[in-house]
Amino acid sequence: MLYHTKEGRLPLDGTHMDYVAFGTGKKALLLIPGLNLRGVKGAGLSLAWMYRAFTKEYRVYAFDRKDQIEAGCTIWDLAEDLAAAAKCLNIASADVIGISQGGMIAQALAIRHPQLVHKLILGVTAAHANETIQRVVGGWLQAAEKGDWPTINRESITLGYSEAYVRRYRLLLPLLERMVKPADSQRFIRLTQSILTFDARAELHQIMCPVLVLGGHKDQIVTGEASLAMAQTLGCEVFLYDQLGHAAYDEAKDFNQRMLAFLCQRG
Repeated sequence: MLYHTKEGRLPLDGTHMDYVAFGTGKKALLLIPGLNLRGVKGAGLSLAWMYRAFTKEYRVYAFDRKDQIEAGCTIWDLAEDLAAAAKCLNIASADVIGISQGGMIAQALAIRHPQLVHKLILGVTAAHANETIQRVVGGWLQAAEKGDWPTINRESITLGYSEAYVRRYRLLLPLLERMVKPADSQRFIRLTQSILTFDARAELHQIMCPVLVLGGHKDQIVTGEASLAMAQTLGCEVFLYDQLGHAAYDEAKDFNQRMLAFLCQRG
C-alpha cells in the first residue's frame, strides 16, 4: 500500500484507540491531530499523502482519541492515553508533532513523559484555554450539545482558514456544513470540554527537549499571541505565518518542510 500505510486499533482501558501508521524510516514520529468530527479511521491514505515528506525518515503514527471518553476527561488524561498507546507499539522515544488540541496533548505528554519525547513541534496551539479559545470552542460546545453540527463545520472553515481560501470555496460552504457529524456526540462534547479546562502554563518550563512553535498571525481560534507566549516561556524557535490563521498547517505550502528541517537538525 502507498507509503506502507496501515490502519490499526489498540486495546486501551476497556476500549480502543484507532491509529494510522505510514512511512519506512527507522525513527518514530507521533502525530497528534486536533479536535475534529471524523477521526483517523479510514483516513490512512490521505494522512500518508499529506505527511509524505516524513515517510523516508520516519515511521509515522497518527493517533485518534479513545473510542470511549469518560466524563471529566482532561488533556492530561488524553496524554496518558497516548503514552499507553506508544507503549503498546513498543515506542520508547519519538519525535512528536501536536496540532491544535493535539498540541495541548503534546505539551502534557512532554511534561509528564519526558523520556518519550525527543523533539517537540507545537502547531497552532496554546498553553491554556485563553479568552479566544473559551469564546470560540465554548461556542462549539454549546452547538454540539444542541446537535448543531453545521455551525461547527462552518466555523471550522470560516474561522480557521484565510479569507482567500474561504472566498475560493464559498459556494461549497453550504454543502460542507452538512457533510460531517461525529458518530458519538457525547464523546465529541467531552473532548471539547477538555480543551476549555486546559492550563499548562505553570508546568511548561519543565519541557526540556528541543521545541519548535508554529502558528498563524491571524489565528481566530487560539490566536497567534498564544504561540508567541509559549515560545517565550520555552525559549524556543517560533515562526508565525503573517497571512494565515489556525489552518496554517493545511494552507502553508512549507509547513511540513519547516517541521522536517527542525526534526532533522542535530540535537
